[in-house]
Formats: sequence, C-alpha cells, structure tokens
Amino acid sequence: MSKIKVRFFANFREFTKTSELGIEGDTVREILEKICEKFKGLEKILFKDRKLQPYVNIFLNGENLPGSDGLDKSLREGDEIAIFPPVSGG
Repeated sequence: MSKIKVRFFANFREFTKTSELGIEGDTVREILEKICEKFKGLEKILFKDRKLQPYVNIFLNGENLPGSDGLDKSLREGDEIAIFPPVSGG
C-alpha cells in the first residue's frame, strides 16, 4: 500500500475540519472509501449510488480525473489527491 496525501478544499475542508491528511491505499477509490469511513456523512456528499457525484472534482497529482471512471486509477507512494467542490467563475 502506498501512503497518499489527500488535500481538501472549500466545503470539503470545512466538513473534515482539516486541509490535508495522509492515508494508505492502492487506488483512488480505496482512498475515498477510507476517507468516507473516517468522516461519517462524507459519503453522501461525494457519492450517489456508488458513483462520484458530478459536482465533485478529484485531482491526482494536478490532473483532473474523469468522474467515476478515474477512481480505479492505481496510486504510487507520494501521489497527491485533491478534492474540490464545483468551481465557477464570474
């Protein structure tokens, strides 16, 4: 298992009361499942019917993952996942 840094932004940071944490896992999905176990209620915000909510943006090492299809991506030691809510400009 690889140790991964997970960073939370905006309302996800408020929900978890932390900006980042280290967690072990082999895929993005596994990391998200472990985070949901740690922070009760987060699963309802991130997922619906075991699929990533369309408004949730997951980045792996700065690259936006394409919805639920990107969640099975394998991880390596030192990778960084960032979880963003929807972003809009004006």
